[in-house]
Order: sequence, then C-alpha cells, then structure tokens
Amino acid sequence: MGDDGHKIEEDFSFVVDPNSASGATTQPDEPAVVQFSGLEHPAAKVVQDFHAALKAGDTDAVARLLASDVVIFEGGGVERSRAEYQSHHMAADMAFLKEMSIEPLEHHVQVQGDSALSLARSKVSGQFKGKTIAHTGMETITLQHRNGSWRITHIHWSN
Repeated sequence: MGDDGHKIEEDFSFVVDPNSASGATTQPDEPAVVQFSGLEHPAAKVVQDFHAALKAGDTDAVARLLASDVVIFEGGGVERSRAEYQSHHMAADMAFLKEMSIEPLEHHVQVQGDSALSLARSKVSGQFKGKTIAHTGMETITLQHRNGSWRITHIHWSN
C-alpha cells in the first residue's frame, strides 16, 4: 500500500528504451529508472514550446500549437476546443505560470506514426495571489501529426 492509500503492485514497471534516455537514476542493486526520454523528437519540441509560450504569455504561439479540437481536462473541468480554452482558462493559466518556478522531474515522449504521447511530472513552486504554492504537477499531452505539423489534441493536468 502506498503512502496515499493506493495499492502498489510489486511488479509495476515503466519500460523505456535506454538508448533514447537523457537521464537516469539508480539505487544500489536496482536497475536505472529513466527520467527523461524521447525529448529529441519534433513532437516533444511542440510540448516544450507550448510550456514556454504559456509561461511567457504568448497567446499566438499557444494557439498555433493547439489543435482547434483540443480537449483539456483540468481541475475537474473540461474545455472542448482551442477557442473555449482561449476564452476561459488560458489567461489564468498564463498568469499562474508566470509566477511559478517549474522544475522538470520526469518527461517521456513516445511516438507511434502520426500520434505522440507526452507524460511529465514537475515540481511547481512560487507565490500566487498571496498563497505559497508547492506541489508536484502531472501532465499528459497527446499530439497528432496533421497537415505536416504536430498539434496538441488533448491535455490532462493535475496536481
């Protein structure tokens, strides 16, 4: 049983091609755990550019990187298009991220054909609206290669 009450299976593993790893950690007598992989792929660059655009408040860049039919899950809510995100939570997300320090803990990007999956964890800390923020952010992003470009089609954020 984990610290949070969830059952943990002893044979759980996350398999990653070690040839694509850019970082790993080890404990004595344990196999390496890869923390970063697949970040050299163009789909990963789109995710990294998206993060940078949000933090910089660059609404045009965010719009270029999101598919028009993107679905975003955050805080129990859902936004079902780029236009809906732009008119609702995008400005708040940008204001929040502008004040935060983000430390990547883990980021894996896997690509199969015209689809890509980005899985990431980050340490998020800072002050926002008079409150101290310190949590681990979790992010899942899916991308599709459409008309010659990678676009984000789904985001799920939690902490």
